[in-house]
Amino acid sequence: MLLRVECYAGYRGEETPRRVYFGDRPIDVDEILDRWIGQDHRYFKLRGSDGVVYILRHDEGRGDWELTMYGHRD
Repeated sequence: MLLRVECYAGYRGEETPRRVYFGDRPIDVDEILDRWIGQDHRYFKLRGSDGVVYILRHDEGRGDWELTMYGHRD
């Protein structure tokens, strides 16, 4: 699922998700739980304002964001 993601670019220029849009529904990012770099993508595990845990994948070359996994509320 492709997403629209608003990001914060830190002092090193790395983009960090701050809000994710599923269609017209915004979910604020309450907490970044983990982040890692894959071969061609950056990954972010985060907790949304809805209490759900998501893993997002960012293709830096194309600029696309994709939902790769989501869990249940805590």
